[in-house]
Amino acid sequence: MQRSQLDRRTLLAAAGLAGVTVFSARAHGFVKLSPVLGAQAAGRTLVLLQLSGGNDGLDTVVPFGDDAYRRARPTLGLKKNEVLALDDYRGFHGALKQLRKHYDAGRVALVEGVGYPEPIRSHFRSYDVWHTADIRGRDAGDGWVGRLCDAAFKEEQNPNLVVHIGGNVPYALHSTSHPPASFVNPRAYRWAGGAAETEAYEQAGGMQPERDEKKPKKRAGESSLDFLRRVLADGQSSSEQVRRAVAAYRTPIEYPTNDALSQSLADVAALVNGGIGSRVISVEMGGFDTHTDERNRHDQLMRTLDAALGPFLDDLGRSEAGRDTLVLMFSEFGRRVAENGARGTDHGVAGPMFAFGHGLKGGLYGQHPSLEKLDDGDLVHSTDFRSVYATAIQRCFGVKPEKVLGAKYPLLAFA
Repeated sequence: MQRSQLDRRTLLAAAGLAGVTVFSARAHGFVKLSPVLGAQAAGRTLVLLQLSGGNDGLDTVVPFGDDAYRRARPTLGLKKNEVLALDDYRGFHGALKQLRKHYDAGRVALVEGVGYPEPIRSHFRSYDVWHTADIRGRDAGDGWVGRLCDAAFKEEQNPNLVVHIGGNVPYALHSTSHPPASFVNPRAYRWAGGAAETEAYEQAGGMQPERDEKKPKKRAGESSLDFLRRVLADGQSSSEQVRRAVAAYRTPIEYPTNDALSQSLADVAALVNGGIGSRVISVEMGGFDTHTDERNRHDQLMRTLDAALGPFLDDLGRSEAGRDTLVLMFSEFGRRVAENGARGTDHGVAGPMFAFGHGLKGGLYGQHPSLEKLDDGDLVHSTDFRSVYATAIQRCFGVKPEKVLGAKYPLLAFA
């Protein structure tokens, strides 16, 4: 195949098959992708786990000792014998047995009543608030992790600094200067093209990047196609590092093989220990928009979540890098207090947020919101989610949180 025959469609197909996608908040383009791969920056790793759809906090941390809970949920409400009691008022959903074990060991910080002022009940708009840490959403610019990277790693050009495992890159990771690498399934990464596709792919990525460049830019007389070939070569190298880190990881911990979250968290553990310089790793679990048949659906979600988180936290405890890892689990909003006519719950506001780790101070933080003093049927938040972000920023990266969040928020004592 002649170089002139490598048309746009072939080139884009080759880029997609490279196994790594690099995103920019501005143009979804190849922006500041570094040719310097594998730099190992010292410090803790932050893992973000989003429960997408609006997790029902009252069916996760259950206020079984509150009469108002039973009145609001005559069919959905969990009874005391269905809850793993933490005290006389609240307890974990009965399926969260492994999570309870880690809580008792001091590895779980439960922050109650988390939300933000003037809350939004739209999935997409509230999602944007959480991912930018700004009520303006995407109008505020880069995601909060993107701003964190600007503050903590301004000169760092490792393209594996921020990694998302999954199909949809969260807006929190969008950055004009530190775009994330995204892998749907790093352990299954392989080249699946035929001879013609292989030739096109090799031509697309065949030019070796120059390692003395701080960031890619077009050279004098270089065509846009040759520039893209060089960037693709860096993408191939980044992808290969991630693939090798996942393939080489060995652990005696057994993860369930029948669900995507468990396998994604197994990949996260591999990257934490892989020495490729990943400092923020993101994963997502969907299915939490439980408007109907919530009891059955949410029970299954809790079983799946516990089956994945239990071995993952066990696995992190096996290494220094794992013990230095902080995991934040959140959802874009909670559910309304009262069940609806379809035996589900509708979009609400406040809910619990979790921090996991072997080096944190576990226990209860914040204040469980009143189930009787409601705002139009919704819980009133008692802790701004940006306080949790601020604590993680300070703990993991040593950056003043206001540089990332634009304002000061009270830090929590779990760090």
